[in-house]
Amino acid sequence: MQRVNYSKNVPVLRTERLILRAWREEDLAPLAALNADPVVMEFFPGTLSRAESDAAAAHVRAELEERGFGLWALEVPGEAEFIGFTGLGVPRFTAHFTPCVEIGWRLAREHWGRGYASEAARAALARGFDALGLDEIVSFTAAANARSRRVMEKIGMRRDPGDDFEHPNLAPGHPLRRHVLYRIRRPVGAWLESPRPVILRSPSEEDPR
Repeated sequence: MQRVNYSKNVPVLRTERLILRAWREEDLAPLAALNADPVVMEFFPGTLSRAESDAAAAHVRAELEERGFGLWALEVPGEAEFIGFTGLGVPRFTAHFTPCVEIGWRLAREHWGRGYASEAARAALARGFDALGLDEIVSFTAAANARSRRVMEKIGMRRDPGDDFEHPNLAPGHPLRRHVLYRIRRPVGAWLESPRPVILRSPSEEDPR
């Protein structure tokens, strides 16, 4: 039987091909491998050590448990128990568009090119707009990151060049400092190209374990 990790405060979302779920201890090793891949991390300041990756995972896991939304671990049932993460977060820096809620993703390279990032992102958007009542969700990345920008556009986000900004956590002159900002407002009526995600468990339900 397929194992699904039910965590008391974390909704588990199911799309056509994916499960967005709470984190497990066994996710840490493949997450560390993902974070150590220089191709995956091309548009970040650098790769992460195992200790840095584990610390980041602990922070993500705590936020997801506390808020009931955050970065969900991604699973492909019957194929791969962990392929990366997707979800919602609150930036911890100050810019002209903060405070806000952002959407982001990071997938292991062997799972690129299959539409998983956009499929999971649509589920996270639906959760943000339908369940959390958000009016707007943003996303941002280094200007040169064409892959992530294509995902943003594919899920309906739009960029105003006037929103582009210098990331305050990167030093002046850093090649990745220039960032682009994409936004999507709460849609009216039917807006998802694919069906809305099925919620396998909501935080209000009793833990079945």
